[in-house]
Amino acid sequence: MTDTERTDTSHPPRLTRLTFHGPLSETRANTLVDRLTRTNPTTVLDIGCGWGELMLRILTAAPEATGVGIDLNTDDLTRARHNAETRGLTQRAEFIEESATGTTRGPADLVLCVGASQALSTADAPHHTTEALRELRRLVTDGGRVLLGEGFWQRTPTSAELKGMWPGASATDHHDLATLLDLAVATGFRPEWTETATLDEWEEFESAYQADQEIWLADHPDHPLAAETRERLDRHRAQWMSYRGLLGLAYLTLVPAL
Repeated sequence: MTDTERTDTSHPPRLTRLTFHGPLSETRANTLVDRLTRTNPTTVLDIGCGWGELMLRILTAAPEATGVGIDLNTDDLTRARHNAETRGLTQRAEFIEESATGTTRGPADLVLCVGASQALSTADAPHHTTEALRELRRLVTDGGRVLLGEGFWQRTPTSAELKGMWPGASATDHHDLATLLDLAVATGFRPEWTETATLDEWEEFESAYQADQEIWLADHPDHPLAAETRERLDRHRAQWMSYRGLLGLAYLTLVPAL
């Protein structure tokens, strides 16, 4: 975030409390970086990179590596480039605004796809997951690694629970964890490591996702954007309370099978 954004009160601030755009703790991030750099990757591809925090940390830990992050969000990419500059990584990190569907950016030694499998497929959920896994197998070098961060149901949600989630939420929107792992194997991977976000990680993420705008709203109750902001925050909080403890996120470290 720039100095201008820090002092600008004309709009609610956006995601300034988040280090990662997902339920990922510092402890888990450090462990992932250590595991993913053990194979000494020289090329990294980040699908749906956002502001690229995990890729930048990997490049810091793997000084011989270069990385490319692709996303469609201009603001996130601007933040990514700023962070790369402040860490002295502009010569090794490139952030590009483009679609990941059918991308020719691979193959890479390490492919990151955290919460972004939908960017690799035009299929409806949950079928996009299978197509995304096939794409990830195409995009990773033999002997490389894929980190897939993918949603799953911890149990089948009830109709009442689904009603409170995102518009059109369905029990078929996600697989369970066992099915997700089976799909990874069926599309040419072996799971090196399986881990899932904890409730603490989810609560830290969801709270940080809203916190700066909640504070802005409390300080600007009569602002022209206050009603719109209040409605959005209240709606998201209600959705979170509906999927809290139901929607999981798996972090799968996948090895391409030969």
